[in-house]
Amino acid sequence: MPILVALTFLHCDQPGRAEELFADGVAECERKGWRGAHLAFGLTLLGYVRYRRGALAEAEELAREGLRIADLVGPQTPAHWTAVGTLVETLLRRGRLEEAQRFAAEHSCGGNLPQALLCPDAQTVRGELLLARNMHREARQRLAETGHRMDRRGMRNPTWCPWQLHLAQALALTEPRQAAEVAQDAVRRARQFGAHSTIGRALHTAGLVAQGSERIRLLAEAVDHLERSPSGYDLALALVDHGAALRRIGLPLEAGERLYRGLEGAVQCGADALATRARDELSATGLRPLQLRTDHGSPLTSREQAVAELAALGRPDDRIGEELGLAEREVTRVLSGVYRKVGTDRAGLAKAMGGPAGPAVGTRVPRSVTGR
Repeated sequence: MPILVALTFLHCDQPGRAEELFADGVAECERKGWRGAHLAFGLTLLGYVRYRRGALAEAEELAREGLRIADLVGPQTPAHWTAVGTLVETLLRRGRLEEAQRFAAEHSCGGNLPQALLCPDAQTVRGELLLARNMHREARQRLAETGHRMDRRGMRNPTWCPWQLHLAQALALTEPRQAAEVAQDAVRRARQFGAHSTIGRALHTAGLVAQGSERIRLLAEAVDHLERSPSGYDLALALVDHGAALRRIGLPLEAGERLYRGLEGAVQCGADALATRARDELSATGLRPLQLRTDHGSPLTSREQAVAELAALGRPDDRIGEELGLAEREVTRVLSGVYRKVGTDRAGLAKAMGGPAGPAVGTRVPRSVTGR
């Protein structure tokens, strides 16, 4: 039950609260001397939360430790598959495709995968890996099978299992109309769920498989939603894709603003391949790529603190701007950084500002509950 509660917070854009619950669970396991599947699950799922927030280096560290313990329990157990799936997805986001492929082969990801519902879903991870390797036909088959399995069980939430997002991209080259239909259905499902990160990811995929002005519109809307979520990597990716699309239609200034922000986010997340792509796009735009060095877990700046305190009191962005002398758009950007650092959306901000169940916003989140 605590795991389900924590995952609910995670999927509802409050990963900071999920981290607290998983950290408490890991500490309880260690106090009681439980070194088996319970501890493996706790560490791995804590790593999965960090993965969803975009703290990819920390996610990789925690997933590897969870896998080490899961391997002692036994291969191809739920704890094992959860750790393998989390690590493969993290390596893919970091741009280390060959390493992810070798790791998956070593852990039998190409063979019989579990049919049980895990987080992340092992079948979907396999499809994502095939797509990353440009094996589109195999990816389509795997992801379509996953979709049938999920729909039969009534699992329609794209934040739990984003098979539609990967399937749409696998269909895009050969069946663009079907790809758009799959992506739009994912958007409908995401809007029904309501979390900004879920809606933003679905809109981003819909934008990638769309053409012309519709592509620009969908990518801009994706950025708008992801700015209101704590999903750092997803926002950075959407910013880079939107910037690249703007560059291609001859809007270099608008493209540069998006690309610089996407580059900064990619560096913060430890997404090296995405950072390289952002720099390449900036060079193509005629702008100088910056070598950024930022800390994902840094405390809030004084301006972020001031904006966050007013937002936690329920002030709308325009009122916050009036009180602090900022443009409304700047308030939105400042709050976007707050959400990523604190690990919550606007709904959980008041509690994160020092409520009984949350730490003060200015405090630093521990990098690892294990002290590693």
